[in-house]
Amino acid sequence: MIMTQETFQEIAPTLPREPGIYKYYDSNETLLYVGKAKNIRKRVSSYFNKNQQSFKTQELVRRIASIEFTIVSTEQDAFLLENALIKQFKPHFNIELKDGKTYPFIVIKKEPFPRVLLTRRAINDGSEYLGPFTSVMRIKELLEFIKQNIPLRNCTLNLSESNIRKGKYKVCLEYHLGNCKGPCEGLQTQEDYQRDIQHVRDVLKGNLKSIILHFKEAMYAAVQDLKFEQAELIRKKIEFLENYQSRSTIVNPKMGNADVLSLIRNGDKAFINYLMVENGTIIQTENLVVDCKLDESEQEILEQLSTKISNTFRSNAHELIVPVAIELLDDQKKVTVPKAGDKKKLLELSQHNVRYFFNEYRKKAISHTHKNENNLRPLLEQVRQDLMLKNTPLHIECFDNSNFQGSYPVSAMVCFRNGKPSKTEYRHYNIKTVQGINDFASMKEVVFRRYQRLLEEQGDLPDLVIIDGGKGQLSAAMESIQQLGLSNKMTVIGLAKNVEELFYNEDQESLKLPYQSKTLLLLRQIRDEVHRFGVEFHRKKRSEGTFKNALEEIPGIGAKTATALLKHFRSIAAIKKASVDEIAQITGKEKAVLVDRFLNQH
Repeated sequence: MIMTQETFQEIAPTLPREPGIYKYYDSNETLLYVGKAKNIRKRVSSYFNKNQQSFKTQELVRRIASIEFTIVSTEQDAFLLENALIKQFKPHFNIELKDGKTYPFIVIKKEPFPRVLLTRRAINDGSEYLGPFTSVMRIKELLEFIKQNIPLRNCTLNLSESNIRKGKYKVCLEYHLGNCKGPCEGLQTQEDYQRDIQHVRDVLKGNLKSIILHFKEAMYAAVQDLKFEQAELIRKKIEFLENYQSRSTIVNPKMGNADVLSLIRNGDKAFINYLMVENGTIIQTENLVVDCKLDESEQEILEQLSTKISNTFRSNAHELIVPVAIELLDDQKKVTVPKAGDKKKLLELSQHNVRYFFNEYRKKAISHTHKNENNLRPLLEQVRQDLMLKNTPLHIECFDNSNFQGSYPVSAMVCFRNGKPSKTEYRHYNIKTVQGINDFASMKEVVFRRYQRLLEEQGDLPDLVIIDGGKGQLSAAMESIQQLGLSNKMTVIGLAKNVEELFYNEDQESLKLPYQSKTLLLLRQIRDEVHRFGVEFHRKKRSEGTFKNALEEIPGIGAKTATALLKHFRSIAAIKKASVDEIAQITGKEKAVLVDRFLNQH
């Protein structure tokens, strides 16, 4: 069935607001187009919202029957994955990419004293290729940075051990300018040169911690010696390194061929993400749902599916990257459970995609349950039966706590009436009586405050109260319920995370409903909503507190000045980018110098 603007509006909320690629298919499941996006939802929506489109775009949209997407880490990775998929599948509506036109690499040549060069051809010559990169300008900036800070040769001399020993060469101008340490005359050993090459690798691979620390120490020393211009130059180097995007997850010439599988098991279903890697490039991405007939473990599911998936997608990979160790009948295929490095990044990318796929599947199941409003009353009646309630739960409230390492503790409460969110009755709570991390005491406080307030205002009490947590949180909430004399006036249950089991205060055993039961789907929807609502509030509180506290740490800067700066610039990042004169318009010259110096040192 062809996708119309109306049907697209139904699926638009399921598209992520993250970078990645999207694929359009027609009704015969033929791939029509592959595109990249910084924000997948925004980019795909533009195809269905524009009135003024070219004839070719209109024809493309007219044929779209389904949409698939893959989330990646960065916009650069989206460029590279799009490039790989277009070359692999040659979709009809994409511009054809010639094999000779590809993204550039930086190569460390296989030589006694290796040169570091820009190239567009990654060939099998024993050299080390890093990349690819999406911007030639960015690579040139990077190579210039390396030239200024890591002295390496750029000549084409044959620096063999015998040639150097014979004194065949003399140092050139680059040596006298400080851009080279003179290995041609034996003034630099191979060991010392290789240490510099390792620094280059660290920069190109994004392993920047040690080199940034080195520059920061040099910057602080320059500040202590009142060499502010020199310190500013070093600060710009640090900023360059911190903004530098390390190499891509999508393309890695050293990787070879591999299959990547990640899995989420829930109830009687398993959700799979599969990445096919050929010659170090991701060329295929798929999400799958399988029914589990028995109580198979994660390892058993992967063992059963890995060969079937490889055969289905005609993979000839000799390596399988998975999150847990498994055994395969194929002795020729190596199983890898990566702990770090490029393979770990690939696995994390797969896991990110399967989590998104799983969450959207759950939301779709909940949405399908509630699609017809006439179904809500029977659904609530089903909840009453499954939870053994006295009354149909027309009024449901749910509580959740949130804190960050004991800081900014907050709680949230959401309200559902007749099975639907009643957002005007949502409430946020700042924790007032609890210090540090204490979920139980926090839950006791907010439940007491909520229902004491309802009693004072003679508001209607809920039929069902859900506490996000296990027996401990539930017991804490019940202390407040009993203190207020409400024990027999409403039902309170705990909904434990992960295993999705329900607790009643008086019962020793938990209640476990079928994973896809309509009752549990509704309870999870309510729990997810209170979690979303609480996290949004907590992020806001944490952000405000962190920003203000950071500014108030500056000697000579008080709360009033910190508030004025944040009100004007809106963020720490904006203050850091501002000039001293711009800050001085808010704080005066003396305080502006203090703020600028502090932020650029920390």
